[in-house]
Amino acid sequence: MFVDLDRFKFVNDTLGHEAGDAMLRVLGERLKSAVGEADTVARMGGDEFVVVLPGDPGTGAGLRVLQRITEVIAEPLLIQAHEFFVTCSLGVAVYPDDGATAETLTKHADIAMYRAKELGRNNYQFYCPAMNARTLERLRIEADLRHALERSELVLHYQPQIDVASGGIVGMEALLRWEHPVLGLVSPLRFIGLAEEMGLIIPIGAWVIRTACRQNMAWQKAGLGKLRMAVNLSARQFTGKDLLQSVADALEESGLAARYLELELTESMVMSDVDSAITILRRLKELGVHIAIDDFGTGYSSLSYLRRFPIDVLKVDQSFVADISLGADGAAIVVSIISLAHSLRLKVIAEGVETAEQLAFLREHGCDEVQGYFFSRPVGALEFEHLLAQRSCTMA
Repeated sequence: MFVDLDRFKFVNDTLGHEAGDAMLRVLGERLKSAVGEADTVARMGGDEFVVVLPGDPGTGAGLRVLQRITEVIAEPLLIQAHEFFVTCSLGVAVYPDDGATAETLTKHADIAMYRAKELGRNNYQFYCPAMNARTLERLRIEADLRHALERSELVLHYQPQIDVASGGIVGMEALLRWEHPVLGLVSPLRFIGLAEEMGLIIPIGAWVIRTACRQNMAWQKAGLGKLRMAVNLSARQFTGKDLLQSVADALEESGLAARYLELELTESMVMSDVDSAITILRRLKELGVHIAIDDFGTGYSSLSYLRRFPIDVLKVDQSFVADISLGADGAAIVVSIISLAHSLRLKVIAEGVETAEQLAFLREHGCDEVQGYFFSRPVGALEFEHLLAQRSCTMA
């Protein structure tokens, strides 16, 4: 079994290697406690561990071990007075079906572990031969991704954000796309996580902010309205030492007023280290940009923490919007989020709006803005410009 800690680099990047070493010692002990005394637990290097177990991992007893490992690793962890929540991705290979040597078994367990990461992390995967093909594809994408930025293969698409009261476009979310010369349009799900692991997300993220600011300014100069441009930040980008300078440079180079840039962070990102997140958010707010919490309701934030964050917008996750028409529970969650946000004097944007029924419900309960396929899928800059021009004609 190959065990890799999810987002371990976050600790090293924020608190230093001494804190990272302390975390490894604690998690190593937890890993040992989850298996039997006769089982083997070894650290391969970095944040990777290998576990050797007898028996069939597909049986009830074997599955219980896998579940126990994920549970003990996920327990809250206190390092240097900071509370962290760490998960792990597990890859499993079985002798002799998946290999007759330790080297082959380790390689195949490693491949299965990467598959677990691709599927969202914090889960386990058993090796199967089809994963080899996926690994070769991953290696190819990894090699090509290193050159995608310099070859101008990365582009931004834009999805309009609609004011519920007026029906007008008041903003847009910039979404990264990769136009691969052979594979065509590559989904962000296939390369964003990889860019994080490779450290490429920092230069790519800086390019996204610069490009989005320049595009917004170009539309403003063309008389298409002063709209708010939303840009997603990755976890590694958010904690990187160059974030503030990167944002400030993008605003200065483009000439865009800071109030027309909105930075989106997921709930889990700001909750990983609350005190550090508050410090970073305050510095961003000093620049004058807006801050939004994306995918709200899918993480584990509490009201007491939420009140401390200097934020402007809560974005209702599309999974809750989809549940509006399925029953009272889903609808109640959306109503609660809208009420909570307004009580904190925050705006609410609902994502993933696809039907007139969803829009009517959100309008009835006071949601401020919406975005989703009901209005438009994310489109290229030229097509979005046409949307803005149509909107200007309609409102004239």
